[in-house]
Formats: sequence, C-alpha cells, structure tokens
Amino acid sequence: MITKKRRGDLDIESDPFGERIAATSVRSSLLLMGGRFHFDSNSPELLRLVDAAYAGLPPHRFSPNPPEFRVRLMLTPGPPRRGRRSPSSRQKSEPPPILMLSGADLLGSATESSTFVIVSPQQRSALVSVSREMLRFPYHTRYELIEFAVFTLASRVQQLAPLHAACVGLNGRGILLMGPSGSGKSTVALHCLLNGFDFLSEDSVFVAPQSMRATGTANFLHVRADSLSWFERSAASTLIRQSPIIRRRSGVEKFEVDLRRAKFHLAKDPLKIIGVAFLSSRSAGKGPLLRPLSQSDAQARLKREQAYGANLPQWQAFSRKLLRLGGVEILRGTNPSTTVEVLRSVLRHGIARSARSPA
Repeated sequence: MITKKRRGDLDIESDPFGERIAATSVRSSLLLMGGRFHFDSNSPELLRLVDAAYAGLPPHRFSPNPPEFRVRLMLTPGPPRRGRRSPSSRQKSEPPPILMLSGADLLGSATESSTFVIVSPQQRSALVSVSREMLRFPYHTRYELIEFAVFTLASRVQQLAPLHAACVGLNGRGILLMGPSGSGKSTVALHCLLNGFDFLSEDSVFVAPQSMRATGTANFLHVRADSLSWFERSAASTLIRQSPIIRRRSGVEKFEVDLRRAKFHLAKDPLKIIGVAFLSSRSAGKGPLLRPLSQSDAQARLKREQAYGANLPQWQAFSRKLLRLGGVEILRGTNPSTTVEVLRSVLRHGIARSARSPA
C-alpha cells in the first residue's frame, strides 16, 4: 500500500503502531465515571476540547483502584497540496489516496478527509480521528466523538447500565428522571439545579447494577430559550443567556450552560439511586402531580424508554433492583417549581412513602 507522507507527519510505515514514537502532546489523566482516563494527542486544539468536556468535574470512583483507559485523539492532516496541472485521466478514475492511521493499539486507514472513532473495550482504549473540516464544529466533535469514546469505555468495561435520563439528588441519594421528548426533563433538571439539588447529569446516566450507584458528567446543561420564561428577570436567566448557543443535528438550538462556571451543587460522588420518576407532558389539572406505578407498568415504561440499555447483559440485574425500589409518574403542574418540591419530598422520604401520599 502506498501512502503519501508530508514533512512533520509520523513515520507510520516504519512504525505503524507507534511503538517507538512518543505522543507529541500528553494530557494528564482525569478521573471520570469511575475510571482513570489518559488522553494524548497530536493536536492542542483537540486537548482543549477534552478540557472543555471534563476539566473541573468532581472525580467519581466506584472502587479504590479504578480501571485505566487510554484515548488517542488525532487531528488528521489536510489533503496534500497539488500542482496546478490538470489531473490525468488515470488520476480521475482512481479513488482518493488512503491515509494510514494508528494509535491506542489500533491500526486503520481512511481517506484524508475522514473523521471516525474506534473503541476497543477489550483493550480499554479508543482512537478518535478528526479532520480539519470536522474541527470547525467543536460541539459535535466533543459530543459525538470524544464523549462517545469515554461513555462507551466506562460503561462497557465496568458493566454499567447506560440510561438516557437525567439524575438529580440530595444528600447522596439520587432519582432518575425519564420521559419522552417534550416531557420537560431539561426544564425540571434546571429548576432542581437552581434550588440547590445535587446535579449528576442532564441526559446520560450510568448505574452500577450491584450497588445502584450512578455516575455521569455534570459538565453542561442544555436549555431552550422558552424554558427561561419562568424566571425571565433573574440572575440565572442572565447567566444562561450569556452562554453559547449550540445547534443539534435536528436543527434545535439550545443554550449550553457550563455548570462548572457557577456555584452549582455538582454531585461529588456517585449518587445512590432510590427509584425512577417518569415525567409526563400531561397536565395534572387539579389532581395530584405524583401517581404511583405498578411494577409491571414501570417495567414496560422502562423498557420502552431505554431501548439500547435493555439489550445489554447487565440490564436484568439493574432493572430488577430498580423496579424493587419503585417508580412513579409525575404529571405537569402549573409551575416547574411544584415538580421540584415533589422530587424533594421523594428524595427525603423515599418512593414508597411518597407514593402512598401523592403530592
């Protein structure tokens, strides 16, 4: 295989696995989601995205000796400069040159403009390759590539149950918040945050089935502008409106609030899960906000909401323990603050007691 090399590139032909070449940049290790992650890269720009995602987060661990992970971040060189001559008929008919890539004990190849991520839970390592074109979109690079690698390694190696859910808590106890799009998870999480709750995660939670302790990354909260109507003139509204705006692939735009830049309560340790609350977009009207769920109803909702996690080996142990703890449905009140007080009561008194006397 013929590869094109340029000045400054690593000699991948003579050392394809990088066994004799030290990383050009090294990031000190970070304790995240129960593991110790080591990031190295050939690009200071990519390491800045690691800092943007994880610097300043509380260190979470499940054991005194956390597993070690390595994530290699590689900025793919741009296409080589071409002369002004028109390409020959042969060049027109041939595919683009292949660029060999290596790192994190993996070897691969791709076209020069490709971006990809490869994760090897068995090797406890990942390779993230980012093109210059992709780097123009730092939110997507961080969220879809770097965070994907970290989440996958942490959950697969430690056999954590991955959940699409939010999680807030008080005094080391946490409750999972689930619900379909439009049910208000982010809005409720925001109001809990502003009312002194311990914040664990907005949309990705990982639970150790044996201990039912949950971890996540309390780095950002994504807030739609219409969620600010409840506290339009407050200091919190000003803080949020000064935050950058990200645009998701769906086209939805949200403020990205960096929770480490304000004096919010980020969960210092994994939270002990006491149950699950399914948020509903239906109005409670004049009735109670909280409705107890039977175990079969909670089980059906859990499986429906967590299609990915429900297929993993650790799911059975996790779901069995969670359903024993209990589940409730919380209907929409006249103000998000009413939901906050319901959750405060549940975290203080437990699911069973709160379900017997719904708010």
